[in-house]
Amino acid sequence: MDDRRRVAVIITRCVTGSGGVAVRGLLGLDPSRYRRLLVTGERSGYTEAAAADGVEVVLVPSLVSPLRPLDDARALARLIGLLRDFEPHVVHTHSAKAGVLGRLAARAVGAECVVHTMHGFPWHEFQRPAVRAAYVRIERLLSRSTDHYLAVGTGVAVEMVRRGLADPAQLHTVGPVVEPSSVTATAASRSAARRLLGLADSDLVVGTVGRLDYQKDPETMLRALARMRLRAVLVWVGDGPLADVARRQAHELGLGERVLFLGHRGDVAQLLPAFDVFALSSRYEGLPCVIVEAQQCGIPVVATAVNGVPDLVVPGESGLLVAPEQPVDLARALDHSLSHPDQREQWVSRARAQLGDRYDPLTTARLLGDLYAARTPTAADRPALVGGRP
Repeated sequence: MDDRRRVAVIITRCVTGSGGVAVRGLLGLDPSRYRRLLVTGERSGYTEAAAADGVEVVLVPSLVSPLRPLDDARALARLIGLLRDFEPHVVHTHSAKAGVLGRLAARAVGAECVVHTMHGFPWHEFQRPAVRAAYVRIERLLSRSTDHYLAVGTGVAVEMVRRGLADPAQLHTVGPVVEPSSVTATAASRSAARRLLGLADSDLVVGTVGRLDYQKDPETMLRALARMRLRAVLVWVGDGPLADVARRQAHELGLGERVLFLGHRGDVAQLLPAFDVFALSSRYEGLPCVIVEAQQCGIPVVATAVNGVPDLVVPGESGLLVAPEQPVDLARALDHSLSHPDQREQWVSRARAQLGDRYDPLTTARLLGDLYAARTPTAADRPALVGGRP
């Protein structure tokens, strides 16, 4: 008889930061105590790593399709069927679509404990107010079916409290699970990384890692590069729906060979030392794992002051922050960082000190173990209202 606790993790796309957090959390569970299931919409390197560690992996492609009532109903039915067969004690959801459908399925099958991780929010200040209000209303309703929330970063947790999305006892603030850096920025690793990119040691290099999409705002990054006083090279690692648009914009801005679009790469850790500064131009974020990876490597950071980013980048102490959609401000911050190497070294040292062990896989594994093993509230215990709001 298998008396292990059964944990099902459901995530829309098992990629980038949220995929790493979800899978590393699963891999941190003792397989002799937990039977583990991962349900996601598409295959990735993370799903392969999970399967190699003995996690049961099931793909539900309709999880990643656009919002369509019929497809979403089929996805929900598929999730309910999977969970009935698996009989989970715990269902842990990540990301927007999987967070909605996964929690509905969990309650439909009577899961003992339902956990949802907020990496960021599906709403942001650049949406129409009616759309933003609808997303917030949906999450308030779902909070009645959620036993525990994990907020990735203080900024995310504070936003949840302000909007009345969770009862205070439901909410736990965590850092993203990030594997310790395998490469540190040294003169040797810097030269090796630049050889991979065809760059000279004398080049000034601004680098970033992320999807070329609306959230990451490549337009502002490119406009900032064009406005910089110093002549720097931009390296963008990642692909996405705005890849062709970004390439066209770089050409229109006359940036030419000053921008390297690398697409998806599996050797990000080896490339990071090539950067003099890591830059993030996002309109909204949760708490980006890639900033942790850059700071672990020893790369100073300039980023937009959104959601959980200030957890990692303390202005003037461990990097610089600017407002989103402000290319002139971003250009000034990048110029300043590139022209003040002594300050960059101080930022790197302070950033490493403030990271501590908060983002270590073992730290999150201990928290998950406590949540998954603890008695959870019954339906009668859960608040009918969150924050006194309907």
